[in-house]
Amino acid sequence: MPASTIANASTKSSTEGTELQLVTFGLGDEEFAVDILAVQEINRMMPLTRVPSSPPEVEGVINLRGKIIPVIDLRKRFRLPASEHSEQSRIVVVEVHGRVLGFIVDRVSEVLRINSKIVEPAPSMVCSVDSDFIAGVGKLQDRLLILLDLAKLFNTAELAEMSKAA
Repeated sequence: MPASTIANASTKSSTEGTELQLVTFGLGDEEFAVDILAVQEINRMMPLTRVPSSPPEVEGVINLRGKIIPVIDLRKRFRLPASEHSEQSRIVVVEVHGRVLGFIVDRVSEVLRINSKIVEPAPSMVCSVDSDFIAGVGKLQDRLLILLDLAKLFNTAELAEMSKAA
């Protein structure tokens, strides 16, 4: 796992490694995680207001306590097949590069603590997601957990473009 990812992760030192605190969520059959410190809140799906001429992955904007926030469909961002939103669909609100945005996921699973020693660099073909966005892969007992690097997933130029929608 890159040092920058570990430095930015919510951590607790121990003699056996660093503990990472993550929010896990699913898109299709794959399970992903982001650093809990980047997550501001998790909301049920709500009506989105579409904005003309916004980037294709921007589904629209929401008014969250008086603040207009762009909402991105991670399925589109990762070039996954479209899916209808369900009762389990959520909008995960995060802060990246000083900007607040939301992204739609199929379901939020849990808050999880894992030891950084079980995280390995991602092989280039680990999943359907571009490996540039992947900080590492956590090897849990019964599954693999793909750790996303939000700073690479949403670079500053893309965030500036998305912010025009808001």
